[in-house]
Amino acid sequence: MCGIAGIFHLETAKPVDPARVRAMLDVMPHRGPDGSGIWTAPGVGLGHLRLSIIDLGGGAQPMLTDDESLGVTFNGEIYNFAEVRAELEAKGHVFRTHSDTEVILHGYRQWGEECVHRFNGMFAFALFDARAGSLWLARDRLGVKPLHYALLSDGSLIFGSELKSLLAHPLLRRAPDLSAVEDYMAYGYVPDDACLVAGVRKLGAGETLRLVRGRPLPQPQRYWDVSFADRTKASPQALEEELVALMRQAVRSRMVADVPLGAFLSGGVDSSSVVALMAEASTRAVQTCTIGFDVASLDETAYADRVARRFATDHRSRIVSPDDYGLIDALAFHFDEPFADASALPTYRVCELAREQVTVALSGDGADEAFAGYRRHRFQMQGERFRSLIPASVRQPLFGTLGRYYPKADWAPRALRAKSTLLELAGEGGEAYATSVGITPHALRQRLFSQEMKGRLGAYRAEDRYIKAMADAPARDPLDRAQYADIRIWLPGDILTKTDRMSMAVSLEAREPLLDHRLVEFAARLPVAQRIRGNSGKYIMKKAMEPFLPQDILYRQKMGFVTPISAWFRGALAGEATAIAGGSALARTGWFDTKMLAKVAADHRSGVSDHGRLLWQLLMLDKALTRLFGV
Repeated sequence: MCGIAGIFHLETAKPVDPARVRAMLDVMPHRGPDGSGIWTAPGVGLGHLRLSIIDLGGGAQPMLTDDESLGVTFNGEIYNFAEVRAELEAKGHVFRTHSDTEVILHGYRQWGEECVHRFNGMFAFALFDARAGSLWLARDRLGVKPLHYALLSDGSLIFGSELKSLLAHPLLRRAPDLSAVEDYMAYGYVPDDACLVAGVRKLGAGETLRLVRGRPLPQPQRYWDVSFADRTKASPQALEEELVALMRQAVRSRMVADVPLGAFLSGGVDSSSVVALMAEASTRAVQTCTIGFDVASLDETAYADRVARRFATDHRSRIVSPDDYGLIDALAFHFDEPFADASALPTYRVCELAREQVTVALSGDGADEAFAGYRRHRFQMQGERFRSLIPASVRQPLFGTLGRYYPKADWAPRALRAKSTLLELAGEGGEAYATSVGITPHALRQRLFSQEMKGRLGAYRAEDRYIKAMADAPARDPLDRAQYADIRIWLPGDILTKTDRMSMAVSLEAREPLLDHRLVEFAARLPVAQRIRGNSGKYIMKKAMEPFLPQDILYRQKMGFVTPISAWFRGALAGEATAIAGGSALARTGWFDTKMLAKVAADHRSGVSDHGRLLWQLLMLDKALTRLFGV
């Protein structure tokens, strides 16, 4: 796990100032506290920050071949590097180190760009080929590791692991992209195909980008995608056995490290499954950690303790107050772009706890997306069945009218929010799901935005991204389409961004075995009944893990990290809520109707409405605008 940055001149091989590469590295020292390196040649500069995990003495980067015709800077891990190395050695390749980085160089020399198909891991790398005059950027299949890039006025392309590394270059123009503001207000994060800083792009999950000197900047190429188009015909028992084998292989491959290794343990299905398989593979007690809250209704430590005792792990837990808003400025620094998923706060704390004893921690991320574990997946499947029974000519006017006039009840459990349910039933499937995954509905955004902002956005609407992804999905079933869109948009944009930034904030490497691409491909071929049965999502995963975990761990209600942000804005952060509509950076942009912002804050403080999540979203946007643009 590391941080990377660099410069490549597309037109001519102009000299690269190493000091500029150094400046791009220096703003993200948390990504690589164990060392750094810079290499330059005519027209190219590669930089690297190292968090040493494998081959502590021999894996320094940027790494070059003996003749310096190839050079690479690499962030992440290639989990199957030993097998790929053995194959390359059989073909005559001679290795100087024991690191996975060198496998990328030899793999490229042997197979060219096809080498990326042979790598199983989480990665973002930049590989310079002197003979071809090219720079090749690549990102892992699911988007675990980030990579930003931008074309500058001097004809150079800059790249880096974090947006802040690009902002350190003096030629990057800082101007906001208003469509990204719309995206953020809809989703609570800026998706991977957008950026709040105009002109900056993010290489997408499963994409590569080959730059050749003397040629214009091309479009990225997708080398991997998940397909839900096929269905397995294997028996349920055979599928459960195959799933356990794939999970076992994924966990064991991610336990290879030359530094202390452990796991996050919440006591939920996903992290408990990972810990169970780690304990099976380890001769030592697995080191586990969990964060608890001093509010009983939010605390899961009792479940985590049960799993820890069952597998005799070396377990540590720490109770923290849910009122952990003191991290707000740290979040703004590490995310760069606005990020409104408040579970980032406890995620930071559990990473901080893990880092006290380990350098690598395995997480349970990804199972909900791959195996349909979210409640919204069940609601979407049920809603589509209902929508199919009533013609749109009847359904849309009837439920649309009822939904418009039904009282809004954000405080109620999801299943009882009839207003949202009625409006979703009135719409089509893609529209309904796009609405369900958002946090600020389109109608409310229209009231929040100023007339000028709405005019500049024109017909652009954030929900259309989800609708298009679902319409274009290689899929058979409405559930397939929803999961496909989540894997393409929500997973890299929210879940993996959160885990990457919060783990790297404390120089911890987080690994996600349940996002092994073979597991994801396996899950996509499952019949719907093996993913959702009754009210149970992740059905096959729970069945497969019954020999390992007790029933009340497998089948208890999903909790997740919860933060009491609504109470904050009626207490310690009440002043922040008022400032949002007054002298804040956000108010000065002219993008929002300040009277509407003031009403949102006042209604929340008085208890007329619950706008806690919206106020948090606006606050994080305000912090990002100040950091990025000095508004």
